[in-house]
Amino acid sequence: MAKKDYYEILGVSRDASQDDIKKAYRKLAMKYHPDRNPDDKQAEEKFKKVSEAYEVLSDPEKRKRYDTYGYEGVRQTFSRGGFTWEDFHHFDDLSDIFGGGLGGFFEEIFGGGSPFGSQGTGRRGRRVHRGRNVKIRLKITLKEAATGSTKKVRLKKREICETCQGSRAAPGSSTKPCPKCEGTGKHTVTQGGGFIFTYSTTCDLCRGEGEIVEKPCQTCGGRGLVAREKTLEVKVPAGIHSGQRLVLNGEGEPSPDGGPPGDLYAEILIEEHKLFKRENEDVYLDYPISFIEAIQGTELQVPTLYGKARLKVAPGTQPGTLLRLKGQGIPRLQSFGRGDQYVRINVELPKKINSRQKELLEEFKKIQDESNFPKIKAFKKTLKEWFGKISS
Repeated sequence: MAKKDYYEILGVSRDASQDDIKKAYRKLAMKYHPDRNPDDKQAEEKFKKVSEAYEVLSDPEKRKRYDTYGYEGVRQTFSRGGFTWEDFHHFDDLSDIFGGGLGGFFEEIFGGGSPFGSQGTGRRGRRVHRGRNVKIRLKITLKEAATGSTKKVRLKKREICETCQGSRAAPGSSTKPCPKCEGTGKHTVTQGGGFIFTYSTTCDLCRGEGEIVEKPCQTCGGRGLVAREKTLEVKVPAGIHSGQRLVLNGEGEPSPDGGPPGDLYAEILIEEHKLFKRENEDVYLDYPISFIEAIQGTELQVPTLYGKARLKVAPGTQPGTLLRLKGQGIPRLQSFGRGDQYVRINVELPKKINSRQKELLEEFKKIQDESNFPKIKAFKKTLKEWFGKISS
């Protein structure tokens, strides 16, 4: 079993007061809470560790055993295979840590819901569940990524059943308190070993609901939710990248029992453009010109993501030259300014020439100045030296 230093996990000294321990846990719980770090397994694991550390250090008896015997002294507490979410949901001695109960504090900090992901406690001790998050992929064009846009999204998600209003019971019927947990949604288990300890766990009969549905609603099958189509507007900010996610708070699925709704996560996928290639905030465009235009120079009308631009190509421009259009790239997300657009000049040679063109080229060849071809001149010199070494 790996050693665990609970004081180090919470970042407090071994002589820390209970108030210091509470403050440390409160700070770390806010930082690593799963709602603030969706799909972040490392944050979730850290949240579990600080919660386990607090469960031990906040209890004077457990803390004393831990200080005396180390982790082995409190190991029995987690003997069911390690610290689990179900254990932590129902530790009653934590109810005062955030002043007025866990639910009130996290509703204030996280906008509703419990600190443990999807479950909390209702007014009468009945567990309520946060609605499920909804994840979609949203395709946009490169131009929309550059200018920003508002996209309408039509999706199917579960909504509160209109027949039973989320109660899960058929009209005219009702629910009754669970006979096993007496409506609390949990029951207490006592185990022995090196130490006798008790813990609360989810009632397996009502699955933590605290209620039993006598006659399930036929419309929703006793789930309290039904699938419906809905149209939402998603505002896409200028400068967004593929793979980034937008969050619509409260636009996920509703809770069937009065808890907060889930959120909608829209993952952005930017479609490839026929002309432009994006690299961070810069945009690249390959522009082919004839060898005559490259020799004589020309002026081009260049497309940008925002319209048209004029671009001068100097005489003698070489293939592959990058010409810059300042500020014609992608906006910098959550910052100022835009990137640039680079136009790469590609010189295209004719595949065929007629007899007259050939005559003119032969004439040009006779009068051309070798100094206008420095790369060719340097390469021929290197070849001459190389062949001279071979022959010798």
